Amino acid sequence: MKLRTYIVEDNATIRENLIGALEELADVEAIGMAETEDAGKAWLTSNPASWDLAIIDLFLRQGSGLGVLEACRKRDKSQKMIVLSNYATPDVRMRCAQLGVDAVFDKSNEIEALVDYCREHGRTHVESRKLS
Repeated sequence: MKLRTYIVEDNATIRENLIGALEELADVEAIGMAETEDAGKAWLTSNPASWDLAIIDLFLRQGSGLGVLEACRKRDKSQKMIVLSNYATPDVRMRCAQLGVDAVFDKSNEIEALVDYCREHGRTHVESRKLS
């Protein structure tokens, strides 16, 4: 079983490269994407049983990834929220932690760590789905 992943990223090039890398390296299935805060919030909150992982950029075409994170605070504990940003400063990491984010990765130098996180989450999530 693949890790059902929703991506909120407004840069098409980054989004497509990310999807390609994660699908190839981490057994991830991109099930949808949004470019704005409103679209990301709407899909994630309207489809609570349809995703395992959400990868969110903070700076979007409309709104902010922080709004998406806030809207998903009451998700199932098995669902993971990841921030992938060029602005993964200590302050941003702290704010994301306050919003219940599971991990924050810097786009410029932590993609390998993101892939490793997705692999690990995929293994544990698939095992838990088999047990239920």
